[in-house]
Amino acid sequence: MRHTVHKLKLANGTEGLLIHVPDASVMTYEFNFRAGEYLVEKSKWETAHIMEHMLLGANQFIPKARAFQAEFEKNGAYSNASTGSYDIIYEAECADFEWDRILDMLLIAITKPLFLQEEFEAEFGNVREELTARSNNHFRHLSLALRKQYGFHVLTDQDRLGIMENVILNDITEHYKKTHTTSNLRFVMAGNLNAERRRSVEQILANIELPKGEGRTDLPDEHPKHPKKPLHIKNRTVDNLYFYLDTFAGRRLTDAQSDNLSLINTMLTETLYSKILGTAREKGLVYSMSSGIGQSKNSANWWFGAQVMPKNAPALFDIMVHELSEVFAGNISDEDIESAKQYALGRYQRSGQTVGGTANGYSYRYFFDGHVDDYYKVPERIEAITKRGIITVSKSMFTDNIWGLGALGSASPALIKELQQQAAPLWQGK
Repeated sequence: MRHTVHKLKLANGTEGLLIHVPDASVMTYEFNFRAGEYLVEKSKWETAHIMEHMLLGANQFIPKARAFQAEFEKNGAYSNASTGSYDIIYEAECADFEWDRILDMLLIAITKPLFLQEEFEAEFGNVREELTARSNNHFRHLSLALRKQYGFHVLTDQDRLGIMENVILNDITEHYKKTHTTSNLRFVMAGNLNAERRRSVEQILANIELPKGEGRTDLPDEHPKHPKKPLHIKNRTVDNLYFYLDTFAGRRLTDAQSDNLSLINTMLTETLYSKILGTAREKGLVYSMSSGIGQSKNSANWWFGAQVMPKNAPALFDIMVHELSEVFAGNISDEDIESAKQYALGRYQRSGQTVGGTANGYSYRYFFDGHVDDYYKVPERIEAITKRGIITVSKSMFTDNIWGLGALGSASPALIKELQQQAAPLWQGK
């Protein structure tokens, strides 16, 4: 979708991106505060999450949550919010004809919340229901437990359910005051943001009724550590073995390194003809498998995960180790690289078909470190990927010897230990 990006930096410290999509029929909003769970003590972990639930509710203009939502959504507008370890994001999407009304209502919710006791009690119950539902997701449980073991600021949903009674309404109001300041606010707006509308938005945000604060809150310094043994979450009701295999580099990746690693990641697991998943499916070993790349303030992560019958797990690990070793040895054909580039180019072109998709292409990285990707240079970046670049960055992800295996299910401890021993050679001699 054709668009132009305009950076906005205001005297009150608020910064953001205005993405002009000519003739767009909708407008999308994302408002980000560095206000996640890492900013509260662990005994009060659910403070940020409950606050996020309450904020798009009763406010000084409409003092009841249901009435506010009814007014907000009367013309089909959508709103939501999410809390993570680092950030809280408030988002909305609406028809173009009511873009200013919805922006005004969203900012009223953010700046004028009432935090009523009765709504605290209601949202406390809703958060408990949400966590209970999430706790049934075995991949989520395993992922969070592993990240906790590596030393990141996370708790499992099971942990959170056990301590949420520690949170009281005063914790909510204090966290709000601490985090919801104009200088800690970043935003991405996308739609028909012509020059006149951009001036209107600038004036609105320049006068947002929040204290200025002391600037954008820093991300935490987290340095992943190598666990001494695999994580094994025993669950006798689960026949399949859920697993994640992680490796970390003790540094951030450059854009070029990330591009090269993303391409080989695609070649290994992202399609039914990929090197690992395709081979495993040909042998009837696994229905699906995923892998991905993540970055934190001080590290980069490459992970592989699947659910597999325990009897098939050793054969699947053999394939993973073999295909990664082939990459390290440079046994990648030029034809496979070119095919993967075409796949990546098509995926890039599909990702920006909507206003929301276009905005999402910028918001994750922008909220993380303030960097603005040049969307139109992505094809050049894909074309610049090389075989040597793939080999170098792939090997570099295994050189720091920071890695771990996590498993959930009814499989025996002996099998988990066997799988760890199968994977261990990947970190030797890099």
